[in-house]
Amino acid sequence: MKSLYNYAFFDEGSKREIRRASLKAIAIPGYQVPFASREMPIARGWGTGGLQVTLSLIGKSDVLKVIDQGADESVNAVNIKKLVGKTTGVETTEETERATLIQSRHRIPETPLREDQVLVLQVPIPEPLRFVEPSEETTKRLHAEADYSGAYLLLFEQIMRYGRVSTGADHPVEVRDRYVMAPSPIPRFDNPKMDHSSALILLGAGREKKIYAVPPYTRVVSLDFEDHPFEIEDVTGRVCRQCGAVDVYFDELVDEETGETFFQCNDTSYCLARMNAEADR
Repeated sequence: MKSLYNYAFFDEGSKREIRRASLKAIAIPGYQVPFASREMPIARGWGTGGLQVTLSLIGKSDVLKVIDQGADESVNAVNIKKLVGKTTGVETTEETERATLIQSRHRIPETPLREDQVLVLQVPIPEPLRFVEPSEETTKRLHAEADYSGAYLLLFEQIMRYGRVSTGADHPVEVRDRYVMAPSPIPRFDNPKMDHSSALILLGAGREKKIYAVPPYTRVVSLDFEDHPFEIEDVTGRVCRQCGAVDVYFDELVDEETGETFFQCNDTSYCLARMNAEADR
């Protein structure tokens, strides 16, 4: 029976255009490459940028994993997997180690990625200077001049107001000592995972029509000040109640029966893998 859609939903011309933009982004790490964002069967703001990158890259031999804020079974992740699965027939998995292509919203997996894997991050706002400069023309000029005083100003205002940098997510990073970019709304805990990552990281913003990238083994540094160095979330003393993991990003939950607070791995597949490994032992 002939499929109602072309392989991976898009026509071949659309996939080539997105691939060309991705290649340019890889060649200029951290630089936002404009592309002709297509209409998708999901609303803009729900991962259309990442999905378009995924559909342009995926092949019949790929194994796909989709996560949303650390979970494989959320509404966003499940529906993206359904769309890709119905238009490609590729195998899907919840195991990070088995996946060749990983699309994620708001998290980088806890399991270290490999050279043969590609991580695609969904991005709502790709411009790190947008909150200080609304003009696209001006932000382009600032990037060309490497003028990132606005990004530092935002961090300085947080220090003056709270005594520390209070960025909860999307903390800006400098890529290869040149471009400052928004790493997508990943927590600060995940920023160091971008630095010299073995895997290629592609970031897609469908609503803003931008693609940018961090090639493998590229220097990525989170913006900070000498007297206020960058710090990740403090997880000292926290232990996952299910698998016993430490030094990972946690969800803080409340036991409905006892009312007590407990911690659980945010990365559900990582937690399940640890529990399965313990059961096997």
